[in-house]
Amino acid sequence: MQALAVAAGTKWLKHYSSDQSILTVGDGDFSFSLALATAFGSGKNIVATSLDTYEELNTKYSHAVSNVKELERLGATVLHGVDVKEMNVHADLWPRLFDRIVFNFPHAGFNGREDNADMIKSHQELVRGFFSTARHMLFRQGEVHVTHKTKHPYWTWGIEQLASESSLTMLEEAAFQIQDYPGYNQKRGSGWRCDRDFDISDSRTFIFLKG
Repeated sequence: MQALAVAAGTKWLKHYSSDQSILTVGDGDFSFSLALATAFGSGKNIVATSLDTYEELNTKYSHAVSNVKELERLGATVLHGVDVKEMNVHADLWPRLFDRIVFNFPHAGFNGREDNADMIKSHQELVRGFFSTARHMLFRQGEVHVTHKTKHPYWTWGIEQLASESSLTMLEEAAFQIQDYPGYNQKRGSGWRCDRDFDISDSRTFIFLKG
């Protein structure tokens, strides 16, 4: 069921509200950011980012450019070429702070089998770098959200342990249901199948606070 509610002018979609300042990172074709902005009727409090350049978006994803245009029409800020491991010093992000920082399905790229030790290490380094920068970009009661697959080998990444290394404490672990975010299409993001989706039936959203 879509978790959208309206109270005193504030609109909600699952964990997120129109009153929160929200930073989304690694958003592929920007469809998650657009799902939020559409539900809120405005993107004025949303900063949507991806690692890809604008030119790369047009070649990788069939709907990215139109999603970006709609986000900008709704008032969102859209940034390209943002590395999550250095985002806290990005010229368009420093010294901004956020209520929610969201990274759905972090992935360092398809360079081997997912259960390969070197692949797991590269994924861990990505997430570790994200946590270390995100913690500096939160308001006092702000939250970092990471949605991640939880069956083997993905659980071996140790998301909670990686967060604790940046003094982030888990507040909640919630089941992720894509139908809660109408219009969101998770993308593989790299390789020749970059515009294809993938199975996320075993996924959960891990919510962290600064310790």
